[in-house]
Amino acid sequence: MKLVIGIIPRLLSCLAFSPLAEAMEKPNVLLILVDDLKPALGCYGDPHAKTPHMDALAARGMRFDLAYCNQAVCAPSRFTLMLGSHSTSTGLYGLGSRLRQTFPHAVTLPQHFAKHGGYRTESLGKIFHVGHGNQGDPESFSIPHFKDKVIEYLDPESTNGGQLTREEALFTNQRLGQIRRLPRGAAFESPHAKDDDYADGRVAGETIARLRAAKERRDKEGTSFFIATGFVRPHLPFSAPKRYWDLHDPGKLPLPEFTDLPKNAPAAAGKRRGEICAYKPVPENGQIDEALARQLIHGYYASTSYVDAQIGKVTAALDTLGLTDNTIIVLWGDHGFHLGDLGIWTKHTNYEQANRIPLIIVAPGITKPNSATKQLAESVDVFPTLAELAGLPAPQGPQPKDGVSLVPVLKDPSARARDHAYHAYPKAKLGRAVRTERYRLVEWRGQNDAAAEYELYDYEADPEERENLADKEPEVVSRLQVILSKHPAPVPRNRKR
Repeated sequence: MKLVIGIIPRLLSCLAFSPLAEAMEKPNVLLILVDDLKPALGCYGDPHAKTPHMDALAARGMRFDLAYCNQAVCAPSRFTLMLGSHSTSTGLYGLGSRLRQTFPHAVTLPQHFAKHGGYRTESLGKIFHVGHGNQGDPESFSIPHFKDKVIEYLDPESTNGGQLTREEALFTNQRLGQIRRLPRGAAFESPHAKDDDYADGRVAGETIARLRAAKERRDKEGTSFFIATGFVRPHLPFSAPKRYWDLHDPGKLPLPEFTDLPKNAPAAAGKRRGEICAYKPVPENGQIDEALARQLIHGYYASTSYVDAQIGKVTAALDTLGLTDNTIIVLWGDHGFHLGDLGIWTKHTNYEQANRIPLIIVAPGITKPNSATKQLAESVDVFPTLAELAGLPAPQGPQPKDGVSLVPVLKDPSARARDHAYHAYPKAKLGRAVRTERYRLVEWRGQNDAAAEYELYDYEADPEERENLADKEPEVVSRLQVILSKHPAPVPRNRKR
């Protein structure tokens, strides 16, 4: 008996320094990506949102109230997250940008975790942009990607009897030369359907299965996981089961208060028509009346409630499996979304509604429950933040390093890691912007322009961006120009590195 008792401390001592014990101390990472999700959430103060599960997630950790994407369109925004690099630093500006053609040896966020922490990395749903082969970036993950649909209808009348629609062609890279001749799919549908009749429900179910398997591996082998799961709704079409539509009274949902472009704004800054016109019954001229606006806004909120339920299933599984206390959770929206404000729908601008995103980080032992911060944050900051939280080296690789770690802020919401957020959008001219807590300055410059055009907005005095104040506030413009000048000159599109 004495011999056994004497062996136990020695066994525990050996285990404490074994590779298994060392791996068990590494936190898991669950990265939740949501397409087109603006901060239309209850935890962000939206009284119309029905998002109890994302609200509960925010209550576990820290909510960033001034978080911004680095470019308001799917593929480039996801590149900024995964590389920790601005699109203006990489040249990856478009839906058709190819990461490995531009940066063949890039080290992405999940690659960094696999290389430096021995993590098993997995991806499900929409992580990188799903078009162009629908595989994302295989080099980033340990096993093949779990893919599913983005554009999806259950009503056969929505798709003209199953014929390929205009927006499906865009997302699947089919028949793009004939896209304008293809029929348009519906902007919304609300069938009596189960959650997993749509892709997001299936992605949630598969994520839960992956978590169960990861729990078994962790218990047996000590392997930590990095799982990135991507949900599509509330991306158009607003396809969601009817019960989520029924959560909202369309007559009480907010219509935009200001539907004109900002006074004195440069022509390059504005947007009309665009993506929304790919869907019926939106007129192809983009003129949306109040009745249709209410339907579209209803669809957005219903789709957000639907994806909220899927996220709730995943976070509940973490709890059931006993993984919560050792799993870092990040909820990130790839960009915001215009719902008729400034007369604009969807994204693709440098305005507030297209660029402000939800960012919630739950880091056990670091973040305090129900915490929030006014720290300006960018998508590029997620990479260095997660690396530091996991005890890994700072981001490495040939791509530029534009992010900063937000760990000091996670420990103390009043701490500051940066004094502004930066973002850009290429239109007829390239617009580069800096957003401080009070102001946004946007510089619009064409390739051969000797002089730039500027926009300035004061969000204390004019939160709806009704007027460009650049000519009225030259001192503020000058001060913000100094900040903008510290960012490197923009790289041309898709320049190979």
